[in-house]
Amino acid sequence: MATQLTPKDFATATPSWWCPGCGDFGVLAALKQSCAELSLQPKDVAFISGIGCSGKISGYLHSYAFHGVHGRALPTATAVKLGNKDLTVIVAGGDGDGYAIGAGHFLHAVRRNPDMTYIVMDNQTYGLTKGQSSPTSMLGYLSGTSPAGNPDAPLNGLAVALAAGGTFLARAFSSEPKAMVEMIKEAVRHPGFAIVEVMSPCVTFNKVNTYKWFKENVYHLSDIEGYDPSNRAKAFDVLTQHGKIPLGVFYREIRPTFEALTLKDSPAIAGLDIDRIDPKLAELQEAYA
Repeated sequence: MATQLTPKDFATATPSWWCPGCGDFGVLAALKQSCAELSLQPKDVAFISGIGCSGKISGYLHSYAFHGVHGRALPTATAVKLGNKDLTVIVAGGDGDGYAIGAGHFLHAVRRNPDMTYIVMDNQTYGLTKGQSSPTSMLGYLSGTSPAGNPDAPLNGLAVALAAGGTFLARAFSSEPKAMVEMIKEAVRHPGFAIVEVMSPCVTFNKVNTYKWFKENVYHLSDIEGYDPSNRAKAFDVLTQHGKIPLGVFYREIRPTFEALTLKDSPAIAGLDIDRIDPKLAELQEAYA
């Protein structure tokens, strides 16, 4: 019988350089707890991250890890999933990494529906580079690059994902760890591309969207009587309403995954004979010798 793992089994010896109080600590703790409760093994998990404060998280989770370049975590993760469909692939990045330089890749990952989980840590600022306004910063947000106030309307990443064909959309708050653990577990179990956007305050640079501000400006979908996450129109309505920020699982549906449509019945890479080379590959090697 396999030994039940604990969150400590998913911890690394690498010290964190996040600022004390950063919301990303809550995300990391929830990820380790979720992996343990799902009875995952570190050797069966691939954790891919982008650039930014949040991008360092791949170094703090004991698994296969890849710390990629800015905005490119999702195509890398898609390739990893296609290379070994047996792996549990988890991707992490910030609002800048996913919704700015990585926005094009984000849309195509959503529509392709690979079986992976994407954690977007949204602190509504570029914390790694001293607090500039990000794609999710509020109108009027003051920063070094917008001293007169941010002139750009904030991007609603989950609403964009829903319009692009997202099959699992959820939002959590890093100050509510138990709810976040359950949400991440649901996302990992979902057979398709699952997005969990986490409100993750930057305690150093964002002095507006603080823990106190979020606690006063969020509500839970469970407060909406009869809310049905299979109702796409209702999910879009809730996601685009002005006012307080909703938390919970907005929408889920089941449709074929990218790897099911492309790999079909191809055997998993773990079961292939590494000592045997396909004759076609040998011929190709010979042609270029």
